[in-house]
Amino acid sequence: MGFSRSELESFRDAEVPDLLPEDLRLLLVGINPSLWTAATGAPFAHPGNRFYPALHAAGITSYRIDASAGYSDADLDELLGRGIGITNLSSRATVRADELTRQELRDGAARLDALVAERRPAVVAMLGVTAYRTAFGLPRARTGLQEQRWRGVELWVAPNPSGLNAHATTASLARDYRTIAERAGLDVAR
Repeated sequence: MGFSRSELESFRDAEVPDLLPEDLRLLLVGINPSLWTAATGAPFAHPGNRFYPALHAAGITSYRIDASAGYSDADLDELLGRGIGITNLSSRATVRADELTRQELRDGAARLDALVAERRPAVVAMLGVTAYRTAFGLPRARTGLQEQRWRGVELWVAPNPSGLNAHATTASLARDYRTIAERAGLDVAR
């Protein structure tokens, strides 16, 4: 499945809803949806995104989800049945995350705080250290387990899986995601 530039552009500023299971164990937090995600309704859907390949390589999913054309029922069952939720700091779709304002990221942190207070996942993983620093006013934050729990919830920061992030590979993301998933109590394949 592919989209023309004009088709994708028609999804600019569209909002993508959260994917939240009843039994939320691991909440994965992206920065904001891409236009491709808005077009398909599936988070991290762009074919160049390493999110789903890394989840599978980490043993978190039993097969490699291909969300480039949206989710199948089996894909939703795979994620929701494992207690995996996906949200973003901002629900507004853009071409690049740097199109978001600092205020949008800070507002997203407040919304996320309310979501964590309500749903109480075992672990929250922010996928993007630069956006995390801005959203939470922590300019020196690093990836990994954060010192302070967030409303009693373990908080991790991992690199963004976007193909635009040259500092991470599918293998390095898989290592990070595996550790995070294990801390959330998810069964991961060995």
